[in-house]
Amino acid sequence: MQVPHPQPPKSLLRAVGRAIVEHDMIRDGDRVLLGVSGGKDSLSLLSILCHLQTYAPVRFELAAATVDPQVPGFEPARLADHMAALGVRWLLEEQPILAEAKTRMEGDSFCAYCARMKRGILYRTCREYGYGVLALAQHLDDLAESLLMSLFRGGQLRTMKAHYRIDAGDLRVIRPMVYTRERQTAAYAAAAGLPVVPDSCPACFDMPTERERIKRLLAAEEAENPRVFQNMLHAMRPLLREGTTE
Repeated sequence: MQVPHPQPPKSLLRAVGRAIVEHDMIRDGDRVLLGVSGGKDSLSLLSILCHLQTYAPVRFELAAATVDPQVPGFEPARLADHMAALGVRWLLEEQPILAEAKTRMEGDSFCAYCARMKRGILYRTCREYGYGVLALAQHLDDLAESLLMSLFRGGQLRTMKAHYRIDAGDLRVIRPMVYTRERQTAAYAAAAGLPVVPDSCPACFDMPTERERIKRLLAAEEAENPRVFQNMLHAMRPLLREGTTE
């Protein structure tokens, strides 16, 4: 497979490779479907997995899927040329999630509703096309934010898992960037000129999300304590282990 340059920096490749090995994420013969939103994180992970695919000791197939929630301004079609250049099969799934939320959403934020709907669509796509592993692009910053949100709002010690099997038992979900910082993907996406699709969801612009408030809190803490994310990762390690649910 010919991969466009510049290739991901060694620091990113090492972090993702380490996560894959430590959490037994990708096994020989796996068919992996990566959820690509068009953001910097998922596009960075796509490039990383393409590079790892060329020299990893296990053989795996890789494809990408994008869910178009049909909100004004979201134009995922610009990803088509990038996928073709990478030689990656790209599946585009369209569903009017924003319009549906107005009549179906009950006691939930739109962001939570949208995330749940997108996940269900990705599960269906995996099954329809025969992919047994769904890869998602959440990174260490996301995990740390989720931990604090769970503590503050739910009184629970929870965060996203690195690797788990869904309740139905037929699919595994992996997060190869659990050891990666958001600033690393932002720097790589900018340097590589990745075709990032701007976030155009009107719900995200109406009011700051709880996650954004937590992000600012962590940024302020990191300014005082540069090791805060590594310390949180150490504390979260038992929560990342493979299980049957999230």
